[in-house]
Amino acid sequence: QVQLVESGGGSVEAGGSLRLSCVGSGYAYSTSCMGWFRQAPGKEREGVASIYISSGSTYYADSVKGRFTMSQDYAKNTVFLQMDSLKPEDSGVYYCAARLLRSCWRWDSPSPEFDHWGQGTQVTVSS
Repeated sequence: QVQLVESGGGSVEAGGSLRLSCVGSGYAYSTSCMGWFRQAPGKEREGVASIYISSGSTYYADSVKGRFTMSQDYAKNTVFLQMDSLKPEDSGVYYCAARLLRSCWRWDSPSPEFDHWGQGTQVTVSS
């Protein structure tokens, strides 16, 4: 049974930082693409960042480049999203997702085709 469990969300003032974690289990972690997505109320879900586990290559949405960093702890099947210089527009529910046995190609498309999703964790940035 595949499980993705996120943690680390919370409330912070603009300019602050948060670190999200996602622990994966029940699938071949080493051959996956892992992604972070977010959804704000009344808005469509958008891709934030992704990492191709086997190579460690990372990809970012333009809106977070230079502020967010995605990384992994391979031994613990865990990916992280370090979020710095947070803005109110970064607020939303953040979801971890896994795409199995494929690259991160088109990870940020409107239909990103990730196979499994976590339950989400709320991030609120106040101005």
